[in-house]
Amino acid sequence: MNEFTHFDAEGHAHMVDVGEKSVTHRVAIAEGRIHMQPDTLQRIREGRHAKGDVLGIARVAGIMGAKKTGDLIPLCHPIGLTRVALELETEDTAVRVQATCEVHAQTGVEMEALTAVSTALLTVYDMCKAVDRGMQIDGVRLLEKRGGRSGIWRAEPKGDSE
Repeated sequence: MNEFTHFDAEGHAHMVDVGEKSVTHRVAIAEGRIHMQPDTLQRIREGRHAKGDVLGIARVAGIMGAKKTGDLIPLCHPIGLTRVALELETEDTAVRVQATCEVHAQTGVEMEALTAVSTALLTVYDMCKAVDRGMQIDGVRLLEKRGGRSGIWRAEPKGDSE
């Protein structure tokens, strides 16, 4: 794949025509992290954050974000998701979010997985910003996609430094 598919021959943006593509089962998995102060992370782990269950609310926000992807990303097709699952776990200095999205459709579901992760991470930030404005979101990336003409794609593993 050596071309940008969202531009026509004249260089104008357009929504890609997927009408002739086969409907297949498609899966995308994405991840990201939000780094924070140890006390902020401890409050989340212990469930003693003043705004409530940070990870539970972020999970629901991620699901909602995945469902709204076609409304948020201008050239993204609206699709009927069949599954959205988010895993949120605390690490040494961060909360890690992983989203898995699935669909039976003519187009992939990578943008939905990335939007789910981003929305969940932003929700953690929003809920915790009163006690830790220096939180940092990073590492939002596609880990894997399956289905469609291009088959299976997996990201290269990251180094042990993260």
